[in-house]
Amino acid sequence: MTTKKLLPLSILLILFFSFTFSSFSQSGKLTISGKVIDDDMGVPLEYATVSITKPSDPNFIDGGVTDLEGNFSIAVNPGTYNILVEYISFESKSFNNRQVTSNVNLGTIVLGMSAAALGEVVVVAETTEVEVRLDKKIYNIGKDLTTAGGTVADALNNVPSVSVDIDGGISLRGNDNVRILINGKPSAMAGFGSTDVLAQLPAEAIERVEVITSPSARYDAEGSAGILNIILRKEKTLGFNGSVTGTLGYPDNAGLSANVNLRTDKFNIFNTTGFRYFDAPGQNWSDTRYRSRPNAAGELIEPEFDRIFEEREVSRLNRNFNTNLGLEYYLNDQSSLTASIFYRYGQDEDVTTNNSERFKNNILAEQTLRREWESEEDNRYQFALNYINRLGEKGHQLTADFQVGKSVEVTSGFINEDVVFNIDNQTTRFLQEQIDSNQDNTEYLLQADYVLPIGEDSQFEAGYRGDFENTVTDYELRTDPTTPGVYEVNLGLSNVFDYTENVNALYTQYGSKFGKFSYLLGLRLENTQLKGKIDSRLSDAELVEEFGFPIDTDFDNNYLGLFPTVNLIYELGERENITVGYNRRINRPRGWFINPFPSRSSRTNVFQGNPNLRPAFANAFDIGYLKRWDKLTFTSSVYYQLEEDSFERIEEFTGAVTPGDEIPITRTIPVNLSTNQRIGAEAGVLYNPAKWLRLNGSFNFFQFETEGEFNGRDYGAKNTSWFGRFSSKVSLPAKIEWQTNAFYMGPSDNVQGRREGMFSIDLALSKDILNDNATLSFNVRDLLNSRKMRSLTSTQFFDRESEFQWRQRSFTVSLVYRFNQQKREQERRNRQNNNMEDDNGGEFQG
Repeated sequence: MTTKKLLPLSILLILFFSFTFSSFSQSGKLTISGKVIDDDMGVPLEYATVSITKPSDPNFIDGGVTDLEGNFSIAVNPGTYNILVEYISFESKSFNNRQVTSNVNLGTIVLGMSAAALGEVVVVAETTEVEVRLDKKIYNIGKDLTTAGGTVADALNNVPSVSVDIDGGISLRGNDNVRILINGKPSAMAGFGSTDVLAQLPAEAIERVEVITSPSARYDAEGSAGILNIILRKEKTLGFNGSVTGTLGYPDNAGLSANVNLRTDKFNIFNTTGFRYFDAPGQNWSDTRYRSRPNAAGELIEPEFDRIFEEREVSRLNRNFNTNLGLEYYLNDQSSLTASIFYRYGQDEDVTTNNSERFKNNILAEQTLRREWESEEDNRYQFALNYINRLGEKGHQLTADFQVGKSVEVTSGFINEDVVFNIDNQTTRFLQEQIDSNQDNTEYLLQADYVLPIGEDSQFEAGYRGDFENTVTDYELRTDPTTPGVYEVNLGLSNVFDYTENVNALYTQYGSKFGKFSYLLGLRLENTQLKGKIDSRLSDAELVEEFGFPIDTDFDNNYLGLFPTVNLIYELGERENITVGYNRRINRPRGWFINPFPSRSSRTNVFQGNPNLRPAFANAFDIGYLKRWDKLTFTSSVYYQLEEDSFERIEEFTGAVTPGDEIPITRTIPVNLSTNQRIGAEAGVLYNPAKWLRLNGSFNFFQFETEGEFNGRDYGAKNTSWFGRFSSKVSLPAKIEWQTNAFYMGPSDNVQGRREGMFSIDLALSKDILNDNATLSFNVRDLLNSRKMRSLTSTQFFDRESEFQWRQRSFTVSLVYRFNQQKREQERRNRQNNNMEDDNGGEFQG
């Protein structure tokens, strides 16, 4: 589906349903009609609810909603009825025991703002709120000014326990093996396992984030750190409503997005569409000092250069369009069918310049300039179908899901390098490189869940999920080894990798509550198939010579595992509880971790997958405590995890050198080390001491210890680190809001080095305008320009100090315009409650 076709489709669907909704008089029936208006402005209230019941029959209910002019007309049989007219945040008006023997016109019905709404001037979701369930914490995202005009990745960085590093990697409690779900399922929106797309979707699309550190059996066992479930907005309020957001910023940043929703008593259409153009200029440097290295005969030789200093500047021009269009149709009072289509088109162009200074005995011997051009075109789409049938009593339901997604990434690059200075006036010709990579990904999902309430406080649940994913990567590298400009295919690096991951799972769980104690016990059975075929022009012997270890070019590995879960909660009081959780998890290697053909970040550094990599299994324990006061909420937990066969990235000397200048080539390869123990504690505070001041802080401390060896070398390490964040929000006169976010990531050690601490501050100001229907915001991300990762890597043959900054300090102005959206707290609560019922319907609450 093309971008041009999709935009009119979403508009036509919304216009079609909005203009075809009306009430018709039926033959032989009478009508109840009228008009509903606002007593303050005298304007019609479109999509006000009119409910009609019979005093003599409690099971009878009928009704409708008002049209764009506030009018309604409902066909009924002759009889006696109670009529109730409602509009969110307004006082309702009732007409009881009305005898309908002929057509009834109630005239103009005037509704005034409710006393509760008039007395409550808190803006919708003004603060981030937390709810604790048996297996998760739910953060209802507040009105975060610092992410206005930002992305989903920006919003996640403000959720307790979650951190997003400078190149977009997401971690939970310091562990980057986290599973990302969208609306409870794997999704093309989450990049089919990567997190790239989250840096493109607008932050305004998020309704809430579920931090699931002790997942129940209903969730996929993938992700040893846990699960982040991102729930997107889907308005439950009747009527046509939504918002439009425009963004401008420096460095170049321009975007336009819209969230629209049309809800009637029979269907709900929702759409999020956005376009973004931005430049993400970054920079980094590295200072590498080389020691003696072995030659082919095993003899130590001195390096051609004993020190190389590299300084890089990167320009990343990104243009992307994304849209998510869905239709929820209510088949009857018990069942509904939802269909949605997600589409994204992205076009990126990166230009990197690398100035390299090479020293010998502390004297500059050579200077080169390397230029890299890379372009990427990314098309991905997903179709999803969901069916829900609520089988009578509350909580008894059956759901079924089908999902198919596809992504195609086409990447091309060109690299050349020239000598700027040489102390001996020697001329060195570096090989030019042309790179073409095509990646085709297809994913299917089938899921069914059944929930059966047992009595008042117990619930049984069972289900099936199948994830079927195939990725074909065609990588070709061409160089000009003999004649400049005449390219030949590099057989050692070019290949086609066909990778399949199939996961079939069955689960069952049972939860119950008695008194102040609740529990949820579950068991999940998963079969994982990791299947790959490598098409290379090299023989098996040549592959061993090229990569240094035997490579299985056609493998099919199956792993069967049982994953028990235990979640307990004890209520010490109405606002105080303790939770205990245990679960077993799996960490499956992704395709690029298995593909042995290297991808290169430079001529001297390559990343090489390991086809011998096995899944890692972890056992995790968690104890949590929550206490609420009137103005303060405190959450805390301690946790322990033991992971077997954990992945670690090892950097080592390949034995090869670059042609011409003979610089050692190093590779980074993931391997299964022995064990990884992780222990930690976290605490969070939400404090609202006054209406004009809101404070939010969290702290996470963790320690992990790795034991294992690779190629005869001990890579055991012990590391202690922490991160903390603080946010304050102040309401100033003239409806101006001021927010400050601060984040600090403490230093940490790994198996081959150390990463230094990192501190950053974001500032934002906003003001409501146009009768509070619009909000103008200005924010500065990384005020001190300090969001930089500094690290030290030490191996047997070199030491490297480096600094990396993905994007420099940025300034953004955004304008959000809302239409037909009530900003009162009452509506927020109603919408929140409806969402909890619809999106969590089958989940035991405890």
